[in-house]
Formats: sequence, C-alpha cells, structure tokens
Amino acid sequence: MSVLLPDGLEPYKRTATFTEDTVPAALTNDHSTKDGVWGLIHVEEGRMRYVVTDPRRPAEERVLTPQSGPGVVEPTILHRVEPLGAVRFHVQFLRPETE
Repeated sequence: MSVLLPDGLEPYKRTATFTEDTVPAALTNDHSTKDGVWGLIHVEEGRMRYVVTDPRRPAEERVLTPQSGPGVVEPTILHRVEPLGAVRFHVQFLRPETE
C-alpha cells in the first residue's frame, strides 16, 4: 500500500545527497519525522529498500530506484532505509503551506 501526499504541502528542506558509504546511521535505524512533516526519498542512482516499521501501519517494504518514484514518508511513522549496493539518494521534506 503506497501512501499519497496530501494536497497543500510545500517543500522546505532537502538533505545532502548520500551514498551507501555516507548514509547517516540514524536513517538505517527506525526513526520518524515530526508531526506535520512529510518526506520524499529520492533515489538518484542504484537501489534502496524503504521499510515502514511503525505498528500503526501494515508492514511495508519497497525497493526504491530512480524509475520507481520517491518513497513517501508519513509524519511520525517509524521507518528506515537499507542501501542495496551502490546508491545515491536524498530526502526532501515538506510541510503544510503557510498563509
């Protein structure tokens, strides 16, 4: 089950581009975004597993590639990533538009 972004979000931050050697350990362990903060995991090259581990959601694993489209991270939902060999990726963060 893939989650869709709700309407009315705007990007506000982006991580550096990480590789299998530079991915922060925090991203490979269960973690979550803050309330109201969505994320898009963009794989630029290679493959990466995106795993949703939160007990409030059905368990889900997806292999992300440049062709698969981004992985959608819901606010406060536990997840992690696992590089599958050589990979380059970044995370874009979004939040509700401010008026």
